[in-house]
Amino acid sequence: MDVLTVVLVVVALAAGGAIGWFARSSRVAAAEAEAAGLRDALDRQESYASSERAAAAQRDSRENAVVTALAPVQESLLRVQMRVDQMERERQMQFGQVAEQLRGARVADEQLRQTTESLAGALRSNQTRGVWGEAQLRRIVESAGLLARVDFDVQASISSDAGAGRPDMLVRLPGGASIAVDAKAPLDAFLDASAIPETATGDDAARRDDLMQRHVKAVRAHVDTLARKAYWAGVDTSPEFVICFIPSESVLSAALAEDPALMEYAFGKRVALASPVNLWAVLKTVSYAWSQQQVSDEAKTLLQLGTQLYDRLGSLAGHTDAMRRAIERTVDAYNGLVGSLESRVLVTARRFPGIDDTKLDAAQAPALIEKQPRRTTAPELLSPEGAVLSPESD
Repeated sequence: MDVLTVVLVVVALAAGGAIGWFARSSRVAAAEAEAAGLRDALDRQESYASSERAAAAQRDSRENAVVTALAPVQESLLRVQMRVDQMERERQMQFGQVAEQLRGARVADEQLRQTTESLAGALRSNQTRGVWGEAQLRRIVESAGLLARVDFDVQASISSDAGAGRPDMLVRLPGGASIAVDAKAPLDAFLDASAIPETATGDDAARRDDLMQRHVKAVRAHVDTLARKAYWAGVDTSPEFVICFIPSESVLSAALAEDPALMEYAFGKRVALASPVNLWAVLKTVSYAWSQQQVSDEAKTLLQLGTQLYDRLGSLAGHTDAMRRAIERTVDAYNGLVGSLESRVLVTARRFPGIDDTKLDAAQAPALIEKQPRRTTAPELLSPEGAVLSPESD
């Protein structure tokens, strides 16, 4: 190896050492810088962590304050929740009861429908309809205060120029008058029309209108029949009309709604259409008239008894005065007897020889009666002139 080579090697080694030193120095500086950066980052991290801890502590404090403040609200919410749960249970229970009641209502509605159909079928019979009308009429008459066979008669036979007849009832009025009442009413067309709803349209509505017109015609025909029978002609002192009692308000109101002139038509035939309401008012008025008539009759009876009693009091006063005069005459006779005994009889008796005067004096003579009978002074017992009424025969 030559010198040049050695030199080059030495230089290379020296350069390598310097380069290594510089490299190590730069790495150290970089490591120190990195360490400083890490320290700064760590400081920032610690600062951030402390701020986070402070913020967390502050949040916890705020949350605790909020929880403390909302504790009553929470309790209220719990109570509300409990009440809601209870209401839900009650709702379910009530819903079950309502469902049960609806099922019962459906059953009752079905039974009512069947009963209504049976009743409607029964009312289509003239005999059954007549019995129903008579029962309704009797119930209304009795509720008005009238008495059977006293204030009214049922199925009383009458006869007139129009022939024999038998109204369902004769209602007696004060003064001897009576009013005939007929309780029959046409119902067939009305029952058929009632089976169709009022809100029906089309053919059903037309059929319902036709049935209502038939119902009006049936009522008019019944009015004509009652007018021809002329029940009032076979009853003494009866108002010249007959009451046509229709046992249902709806039957009469439906006919009048369909034909407003029906009432005037009946009046022209001397027939008064009456429903249960206005017939009850009429009969209640009749009952009141009977009660007033009874009060008047009792007042007349009391007047007659009072007059008779007054006359007999006068007769009794005459007898009383006669007895007083008889007592006065008896007292006068007694006093005359006592005076004669003392002034004449005993004086003469003392003159008999051998009579002991002391014994005669010891005998107690009767005392005089000085009291007088009391005279009657009541005005009822005196005549208008002031004298006592004379005795009269009872």
